[in-house]
Amino acid sequence: MEVITGRFHADFPMGDASRVGEARRHAAHLADECGLDEVEAGRLAIIVNELGNNLVRHATSGRLLLSARVQRREVEVIAIDSGPGIADLDRCLSDGFSTGGTPGTGLGAVRRLAQAFDIHSAVPQGTVVLARVRSAQSANGSSAICVGAVALAAPGETVCGDAWAFAVDGARAVVMVADGLGHGPDAAQASAAAVEVFRNDPMAAPRLQVERLHAGLRGTRGAAVTVMLADDEAGTVRTSGAGNVMGRMLSGIDDRTLLTQHGTAGVTIRRPDETSVPWPDHALVVACSDGIETRWKPELLRPVLGRDPAVAAAILARDHFRGRDDATVAVMRRGD
Repeated sequence: MEVITGRFHADFPMGDASRVGEARRHAAHLADECGLDEVEAGRLAIIVNELGNNLVRHATSGRLLLSARVQRREVEVIAIDSGPGIADLDRCLSDGFSTGGTPGTGLGAVRRLAQAFDIHSAVPQGTVVLARVRSAQSANGSSAICVGAVALAAPGETVCGDAWAFAVDGARAVVMVADGLGHGPDAAQASAAAVEVFRNDPMAAPRLQVERLHAGLRGTRGAAVTVMLADDEAGTVRTSGAGNVMGRMLSGIDDRTLLTQHGTAGVTIRRPDETSVPWPDHALVVACSDGIETRWKPELLRPVLGRDPAVAAAILARDHFRGRDDATVAVMRRGD
């Protein structure tokens, strides 16, 4: 069984070229932390440079998001912008393609240098580019269920009061999202405690997980929590939670809210309950902390049902981040 502790993303607005250098230096730190060798770290630096400069030159409200999955020894780079979008992706993915009016500089090179690459673009809404560089020593392989997330600290904070983690065991995967009350270090302490409780027995029933989270968070300021267990073979998603971490499932034709109870783990909750719903083919399972607006339309994600889940998470974070609190979006889908 693989258990991954999620990290929040360092957020670099690409207002000018100097921010590219800042992002590149942070990427070098993550590369060292994940044990990337010199060649792998060099590939990562090129990716950050290409995506960052592309945003500076061509994009509206461009940002680079950087994070790491240390257990997988990989660094993740996500470029997001709010336009103008790419009308001809195939052409832009050619190595070296560039025009003065269309994004595209270096996208082909980024795809070639990254072990994992995905892109979605819509005109005029904008583009999301995902690239991951992984150590050759990583044991990461394909799995029946894919998980991706974007987590952002509240503006002005150096730590994130949200935390997330996931585990994959054969045909089952489970995601836990915790939103510590408020934001800043005390909220981060509460959500980090939730991750430690989750790591002890991640495949336990979601209802039991919430009971354990409630007990484990006593003495902290508490957190809203949601646990979602997806089973590819059974075709179900089981959910339990307390507080305002919203669960949602959507496919090409369905859109369903995965309800949880009121309360705060570590402070006061009722006896946890658990729901189980069918998991349609090609459906995304989404969990959002309350730093993400709740009234987003399913049409926003339907074009990316088959993409890397982190692309869907990045679109929600780009378009529905409230901008005054920590925000986390975690997404699951069946593997290819």
